[in-house]
Amino acid sequence: MTSTKQETIQIANIEVDIVRKAIKNMHLAVYPPTGRVRLAAPSHTDSEVIRLFAISKLGWIKKHIKNFQNQERETPREYISGESHYLFGQRYLLNVIERDGYNKVEFKNNRQINLYVRPGATLEEKAKVLKEWYRKQLKAIVPDMIAKWETVIGVKADSWGVKQMKTKWGACNIEDKRIWLNLQLAKKPKNCLEYIIVHELVHLLERHHNDQFIAYMNQFMPNWRQHRDELNRLPVSHSDWEY
Repeated sequence: MTSTKQETIQIANIEVDIVRKAIKNMHLAVYPPTGRVRLAAPSHTDSEVIRLFAISKLGWIKKHIKNFQNQERETPREYISGESHYLFGQRYLLNVIERDGYNKVEFKNNRQINLYVRPGATLEEKAKVLKEWYRKQLKAIVPDMIAKWETVIGVKADSWGVKQMKTKWGACNIEDKRIWLNLQLAKKPKNCLEYIIVHELVHLLERHHNDQFIAYMNQFMPNWRQHRDELNRLPVSHSDWEY
């Protein structure tokens, strides 16, 4: 297991979490929904070098913090009839139907999502049923998307999965050639999902978000920035993301 050491610095009244670990280069990230900042640095990097690197990226940091702070937030879900829910970017009205029998979710007239639950089902129970339904929706379309882009990019992911992730839309385990997709992508437009798939597959060619990575993205999906910006403009979950 890779060991890490964490500390915090202040840059222009912005708190930056520093994580030291066994990597070769420094990596800076700003996380939704509030714009928390993390800088990952090689284990033995001098503290002043880290501070100067963060200062040099101050404009970039402020820009991304502002974007996240201005981003629309979803209201807390209550899982009641008449509430709006989204599937692949399309809005549907939720209709909660309490009745004996097994839980299930189904479409009605392409405008409504019927959520069948047992009488007295709690908010958490309703959320769990809908979450598993979202997982199934992703698993129904992702294999074809991955197969398409594996051919275009010239790589092969040995496996993939869906899970709830707090700080990322996707992840790639390069050693295992395994891709993870955030369950919340089931709510976003399909082009945004496809962008994340391409992003993670490109990591099988280039581990880091460097110039070579960007060159690959430009080559395989020239309009990737448009999809990224659309995804960043969409409402984020009400949940308090952590990393």
